[in-house]
Amino acid sequence: MTSDRTASLSVYQPRAVSSLGIWRVGHLRLKVYGVTAGGQDLTDSIVGKAQVFAQRDLLPLVTAEGDDDGLGFVIIHPGELGVSVLLHWWIQGSVLCQHIERTLWGNDTPLDTASRPVIACVWELGLINAEQCIWRNTMMVPEPDPDTYLDTRASMTEV
Repeated sequence: MTSDRTASLSVYQPRAVSSLGIWRVGHLRLKVYGVTAGGQDLTDSIVGKAQVFAQRDLLPLVTAEGDDDGLGFVIIHPGELGVSVLLHWWIQGSVLCQHIERTLWGNDTPLDTASRPVIACVWELGLINAEQCIWRNTMMVPEPDPDTYLDTRASMTEV
């Protein structure tokens, strides 16, 4: 017997992960990942819109929060329902901050993420976990190494 709650669960299918280089947003250096659901493409248009979002929104948030470490990562995820862009930056040596834009396919206006307490989907969480491990191993050590952090990518081709 399937309850109403379990009827909405998706069947887990791994999604492809790609490395899209490093973006500079002001003083920040951000590793960029793509995650794609089956049947979706990570197009130049999607990446371009993600860059506009990062350039427009990120620095005021980083400045308002303060005490940033100048490093972070981005996840661009064309999924089954739409495109999610997750901007992450590190503060205070061990705290991860996040700002999300999620736009459903066929819409030009992003969902209101301020009133929706979404963190990430299970596929994005895999990359977030990998990134926190990389952060611990490269930055929370006696001699932090920002370049090694940026050069070390999640060692996964799918999540």
